[in-house]
Amino acid sequence: MRFWKWDALGNIYVVVQQPDAGKLDAERVRRLCDPTEGIGSDGAVEVRSHGKTSAEVVIWNPDGSIAEMSGNGVRIAACWLAERTGAPEVEIVTGGRAVQVRMLADGRAAADMGEVVVGPDEVVDLGEPVALTTASVGNPHAVVRLDGAGRDDLLRLGPLLGAHERFPQGTNVQLVEPLSPHHLRVLVWERGAGETSSSGSSSVAAAAVAVARGWCESPVTVHLPGGELEVVFTGRTATLTGPAAELDRGQVDI
Repeated sequence: MRFWKWDALGNIYVVVQQPDAGKLDAERVRRLCDPTEGIGSDGAVEVRSHGKTSAEVVIWNPDGSIAEMSGNGVRIAACWLAERTGAPEVEIVTGGRAVQVRMLADGRAAADMGEVVVGPDEVVDLGEPVALTTASVGNPHAVVRLDGAGRDDLLRLGPLLGAHERFPQGTNVQLVEPLSPHHLRVLVWERGAGETSSSGSSSVAAAAVAVARGWCESPVTVHLPGGELEVVFTGRTATLTGPAAELDRGQVDI
């Protein structure tokens, strides 16, 4: 199958297109994302169909599960389509949501991510009490404020919280630290992928909780290990802006 390898702040996705890719399933996706058997990536964007200004895609995690939403995956799909058609604005449909994405003059893309639902504060028991706030961007998130959090904290809390019985379908986990009214540091444990350098939907969820709790104000620059994403809120509706760039393309037999 043909593939295009794209990068969003260190978050790598392989784009494949139907019908060329044939039927994808969990096992084929795991092999495709594996660096030994396949391309090596943090997920796959399967383009089911597309026209000049719209595409229907399925976003796969590297473990073969399907992500209801991915801010980076959607932005990559949009830039992939816009590069081919020259359209300045495209619509990406995935997980039941239609996301409008605009190409900006500075090379970034702005995705209208829709309404973000912030839940109540709660505490879960991980052998220690951990306070968190849930949020939904079409997919589930658990946001934990932990000032000064480091990678060791993420590797300890991420797997435990992501698989906790409180979240029977699993959840994405963010450890956040407000740096100023418009800047937020975020570490991400992604459901189906683990530690990741960047996550668009996690950035939106973390920023939404930070604004709702008064830690930050819109616009919020989210500082991730891979770089920066910008989140702007109009009421509860979020716009996510960041880069996406093609790294490679070719053929792979999976």
